[in-house]
Formats: sequence, C-alpha cells, structure tokens
Amino acid sequence: MLSTKWDNEVSEQELMDNDVRVVVRLTGREAEVLRLIARGCTYVQAAVALGISAHTVGSHIKNAYRKLDVHSAAAAVMRAVELRIF
Repeated sequence: MLSTKWDNEVSEQELMDNDVRVVVRLTGREAEVLRLIARGCTYVQAAVALGISAHTVGSHIKNAYRKLDVHSAAAAVMRAVELRIF
C-alpha cells in the first residue's frame, strides 16, 4: 500500500532504547521510497512508480539511511519497522 503523504509531510517516530529517546524524522517521500524498497522494488522500479528519476530515489534512500543510522536496505527496513514508520 503506497503512502498518501505529500513530499513535505514528515513522519516522526521515536523509540525508547535503554532509556534513550531516539527520534527519527523522515519526509513522506523518504518513507514512501523506503516502503517500495522494502517490498523488493529496484531504484528504477520505485522511480517509475513515483514518477521521479532513479537518481532522486537514490538521494531519498541516502537521506533515509543517514537519518536511520544504517548502511543497508535490510537494516533500514528493520529500523523502520522498529520505529513503526511502516
């Protein structure tokens, strides 16, 4: 199910980890791209689905990885699930 959020909307979630509050703010588009990648889409497939370039998908993924403090798609999906982003 694709998100209906617009690019400028932000998904803010928090996770309590060892009494430390972790707040992650992903834009609606970052979360949407991450959802598509989690479903197995390539950057090109995600780009076509969203009507943007594959380069832009890569930029959204890079930003999401940085905000989630991860270095792979699997880790990003796992962190997003932990944070209930999707």
